[in-house]
Amino acid sequence: MARSLNVEPNSFTDQVGKRPTLFKRFNFYPPCSTPHLVLGLKEHSDGTAITVLLLDKQVEGLELRKDDQWYRVPVPAVADSLLIIIGEQAEIMSNGIFKSLIHRAVTNSERQRISVVSFCCPEKDIEIKPIEGLIDEKRPRLFRSTKNYLQTYFQNYQKGERSVDGLRI
Repeated sequence: MARSLNVEPNSFTDQVGKRPTLFKRFNFYPPCSTPHLVLGLKEHSDGTAITVLLLDKQVEGLELRKDDQWYRVPVPAVADSLLIIIGEQAEIMSNGIFKSLIHRAVTNSERQRISVVSFCCPEKDIEIKPIEGLIDEKRPRLFRSTKNYLQTYFQNYQKGERSVDGLRI
């Protein structure tokens, strides 16, 4: 990520810390007779730095929102591939160059679906802020600094709000 933005190689990892929080979630979505009425997981963006997702090999269920339109992610085009999702904390670190993805999980009327998600979150006591090399006259600082992001994230998630939006300058 740092290399693609021409900043110091450790620009992101310094803000993640030496002991980031890593946790996994195993999702099981059974068949649902009314998939048009039931979401597997409501729309949200992840409060992580990055999220790594192993999609079900046979059943679609992840949808991405772009320009107020939902798009279904096809089952992996490359077998056993991983989908990397930029989280809100990486959006802050990149000063808005990388965007946290709004997505949701939907159910299927005929088939069950399984996914495995790995979340990488910076240490809670480390200050998350835009990388200095990404702030200049043409691109001013877009976000305030924050610590313990996940605490605020989970409170806002319950309300259907994005914490990253509350940190915009």
